[in-house]
Amino acid sequence: MTKLYFFIFGTCFLLMGCVSNEQTDLKAQALLETAKDEIPIVNYEELAPLLKQQNDTTYVINFWATWCKPCVQELPYFETIGSRYPGKVKVILVSLDMPQLLEKQVIPFVKKNKIQSDVLLLDDPDANGWINKVSTRWSGSIPATLIYRGTDRTFYEQSFTYKELNEELTKFL
Repeated sequence: MTKLYFFIFGTCFLLMGCVSNEQTDLKAQALLETAKDEIPIVNYEELAPLLKQQNDTTYVINFWATWCKPCVQELPYFETIGSRYPGKVKVILVSLDMPQLLEKQVIPFVKKNKIQSDVLLLDDPDANGWINKVSTRWSGSIPATLIYRGTDRTFYEQSFTYKELNEELTKFL
């Protein structure tokens, strides 16, 4: 009887974990669908599922802002990476601009520069809480980039040349 109890309990626990991962994946996919048509404003809890997808895609998450010159200089490299590896690499650009600048600055910038990657605007006042959740090595400076595939993750608090970005990305492909 005890073995049966542990078997049933263990099976339920595993199934709950699968449902939780499935719900997380669905939330992330819904957010990315929205990001194709508009630039959603999200808090960290809404962004978090995109930082831990468990599939065969390599994710390149870049934290940037329109007022950050090194960020703006490297954006074309992320665009090239996204178009060079379709179906294998997903580039997500997370703007750290102030939400009140979305209509006046961020959207016009994205349109003018013909940004094709998914763009989100992160609006979460608890930066001291979420920065360490992205990476314990992150001081909060931008540009910053997380590249991951499954459980393999590397965080970079730097700007990239195209060559550097491509070299780092190929380690995950």
